[in-house]
Amino acid sequence: MDWDKTGFKYQGLWVPVLAVLLLGACQSHPIPDSSPLLQFGGQVRQRHLYTDDAQETEAHLEIRADGTVAGAVHRSPESLLELKALKPGVIQILGVKTSRFLCQGPDGTLYGSLHFDPVACSFRELLLEDGYNVYQSETLGLPLRLPHHSSPYRDPAPRAPARFLPLPGFPPAPPEPPGIPAPEPPDVGSSDPLSMVGPSRSRSPSYTS
Repeated sequence: MDWDKTGFKYQGLWVPVLAVLLLGACQSHPIPDSSPLLQFGGQVRQRHLYTDDAQETEAHLEIRADGTVAGAVHRSPESLLELKALKPGVIQILGVKTSRFLCQGPDGTLYGSLHFDPVACSFRELLLEDGYNVYQSETLGLPLRLPHHSSPYRDPAPRAPARFLPLPGFPPAPPEPPGIPAPEPPDVGSSDPLSMVGPSRSRSPSYTS
């Protein structure tokens, strides 16, 4: 009788131990490339940043090969950007084609740099309720805006932060296969209008039109 009570007592001690072990095994971990709303460190997204704030035309932010930053009406290889989270709420922006980082000078000038400078090339990303985002320099606190249409470098009259809509960066469409060339119309003035004889290096004068 005493042994039964003692055995039951020791068996009861295993219950909390097993519960702790199962809880640890079932503990969930964040997925490295999950929703952009979570903004995990190291997360990478490819996007086109589109804005229509105070622009004469709709524009997509481009980082060009010469380091200039401008807006383009249509999406292009230069407007495909890689947004990588450095820490929660802070990202770096890299031009996929040009391999240049989007950076901002103390006067608000936007430029593309081949080298990453955490002071000039780190931006805070604020998510808005309408799906647009707002970006500003983490160090300088300056808003990210496309340059004025008359200057590829700087907006002479900086205003409030521009809203950017991150559009998915789809891979370029594969080139279409070459089509079958249409047959040439028959040469009715030739003695062989249907090309029945075929080309010949030493063409007989009889087939000269």
